[in-house]
Amino acid sequence: MNEPQARRRAPAMDPEQRRAMIVSAALPLVVEYGPLVTTAKIARAAGIGEGTIFRVFTDKEALLAACLEEALRPDDTLAHLEAISLDQPLSDRLTQAAAVMRGHMNRIGEVAGALASVGKAARPPAAEAEGPEEGRSRHEAGPAAPRAALTSLFEPDRAVLRMAPERLADTFQLLLMSAGRPGAPQPLEDAELVDLFLHGALTGGPKQPEEAT
Repeated sequence: MNEPQARRRAPAMDPEQRRAMIVSAALPLVVEYGPLVTTAKIARAAGIGEGTIFRVFTDKEALLAACLEEALRPDDTLAHLEAISLDQPLSDRLTQAAAVMRGHMNRIGEVAGALASVGKAARPPAAEAEGPEEGRSRHEAGPAAPRAALTSLFEPDRAVLRMAPERLADTFQLLLMSAGRPGAPQPLEDAELVDLFLHGALTGGPKQPEEAT
């Protein structure tokens, strides 16, 4: 009779991997429940014991702060922007970029809004440890990070652009941020916004004479 094989254990994660896994499981729950989410719910979503959370995070506040910090990170956004093919027309490149940027801003808004719904949003631990100048630099790095990737989308058309790609990238990003702000009027579709950015408000037809008053 063959002896039963020993049950294989899943490979152990290092602390950073465990931290990333817990934050990933916690993010949708934070959006749904805000600061009222329990560590028990997060543990169940992550498939771990509740005590495992506290071997990685000192308390729930530290976990919530890590969730906000993760939402602010531009890594995935940059990867998607850099993956946009430069062989397609500029309007198509910018339409795809608009979708990527809006997704990133929506994610930040959902997490920050959920944490602010009951009291103030948690501050990332790193921001508390840094001085005022370092903290401000870290805060400004978020929106500034996609600038180079957006600039590269304009580069193939540099010869026909009215402004330098860097200035156009800044303006395009500001337009996206303004269009996506809370309380904004009926939002434009990504393709509509790009068309407005590239061609302006006028139709391009002949100018109509003003009526005499």
